[in-house]
Amino acid sequence: MLQGSNILGHERPLVIRISFTTCVLTTVCLPLLGLIACVFISSVFHFEDSTGTHCQVPNYLPSISASISLSPECHIWRFCIGLHSAPRFLVAFTYFKFYKTRFASKFPESPLSCLNLAFSISENLGLLLLTYVSSSETYCGSLIYMLITCRLWKSIKKYSLSPEDAKSHHWKVRFLLLNISFLAFAGFFYWKHNMYCESGSYTLFAVFEYLVVFSNMAFHLTAVWDFKSQEVMVISSSEDKNF
Repeated sequence: MLQGSNILGHERPLVIRISFTTCVLTTVCLPLLGLIACVFISSVFHFEDSTGTHCQVPNYLPSISASISLSPECHIWRFCIGLHSAPRFLVAFTYFKFYKTRFASKFPESPLSCLNLAFSISENLGLLLLTYVSSSETYCGSLIYMLITCRLWKSIKKYSLSPEDAKSHHWKVRFLLLNISFLAFAGFFYWKHNMYCESGSYTLFAVFEYLVVFSNMAFHLTAVWDFKSQEVMVISSSEDKNF
């Protein structure tokens, strides 16, 4: 929503209001749509290149790293991740401010809030620099971030009377457990593919890798409950000049 006008020669500041829910949904949807587009294009137009491995056995789906490494897929991915990174940093610092307000100097929640911010920024930078940072490092940072977040929300739920806080913690824990399970299955099928070169093992690895990413996105989507009444405001003002 835009606000701004000129009253009696005095220009009022231009105010842009965006609901935090819209900000969060946009932040999550950009990498989601980018990933779906990259996997689709790789599967349809670059199937052999994106599914081929050293085992040379039939595979039916590309891994994430394979699907975003070809062209034009890599450009689509970079565009979506680049656009999503700014609001992602905003959400990270909003959570940090929220935790510091809730916990102040309380131990261990206060230092955990700082660690949470650090790993949130690390995960975002890992996505931006995926060409140089391995996906395993990005998954590791993401997992630690989710673990710390669940620990902080356990404390919030303990002292909060809001059912929304309890629901947020409940679903955060669920998505964390799903993420860990999918990550374990992805690791197992990746190991099985490299060890035995079985047909379809790499495909199952790719499926669970997608599920790891989707469960992570769902975890971040719980911010809609945490800040549903909040707004993001951008204010542009110009100083009056007297001549």
